[in-house]
Amino acid sequence: MTKTAVILFNLGGPDKPEAVRPFLFNLFNDPAIIRLPAPLRTFLAHLIAKRRAPIAEAIYAKIGGRSPILENTRAQARALEIALNSGAENFKCFMAMRYWRPFVEQTVGNVKDYAPDRIVLLPLYPQFSTTTTASSLKSWRLAAKKAGVNAPAKTVCCYPDEAGFIATLAASTRAAYEKAKAFGAPRILFSAHGLPETIVKAGDPYQWQCERTAAALVKTLGMPALDWTLCYQSRVGRLKWIGPSTDQEIIRAGKEK
Repeated sequence: MTKTAVILFNLGGPDKPEAVRPFLFNLFNDPAIIRLPAPLRTFLAHLIAKRRAPIAEAIYAKIGGRSPILENTRAQARALEIALNSGAENFKCFMAMRYWRPFVEQTVGNVKDYAPDRIVLLPLYPQFSTTTTASSLKSWRLAAKKAGVNAPAKTVCCYPDEAGFIATLAASTRAAYEKAKAFGAPRILFSAHGLPETIVKAGDPYQWQCERTAAALVKTLGMPALDWTLCYQSRVGRLKWIGPSTDQEIIRAGKEK
């Protein structure tokens, strides 16, 4: 029986308050995020993590003191494994987080013990970015090479307007929209994680893939004269980021009632 390992890649998140600062350091120390030489990047990563940690800890405290991304990704992995194991082949799903546990090195070790005949690399980022998809895949390849994991691997790339993805988003959006109608005419804010403009101008396709997702979702919703905006959140630092920003759009929506 052919054994296939499916690797689900995600950003990761702090699993306790004490993990917030080291998680932020790992994030900003990634050369895909801050494109500076290692000594300067590491210094800035420590500085940003130190300044941002109290703010982030206060936000995480409102949702139980930790990120839900590990539990959510684990649930996805279980559901996918069950769905895949309905035929003659044997599939086993693994998680690899980029900036917090389980790190890719741990996952590579588990995959090596499983000894698969082939590997499927599945980034859980619908829109491709050098800061997410490419960074995760690069870390996997380096760790796999070092560990001697050399089973043939195929990558599932971006899927910004894949039909099933859009249909699922449309169903939840439509349900929320119907509830919001009780308070007046709703405006939908499609809020995506932002990026510095310099990264997009360097050729990163993330922004136009987010635009493809929003356009496909609006088309699938099929609501005439729908009031909607695509916006971006989580700006950090002094660089100019792609916009409009989510916080500004919320303020604008309030002013326009």
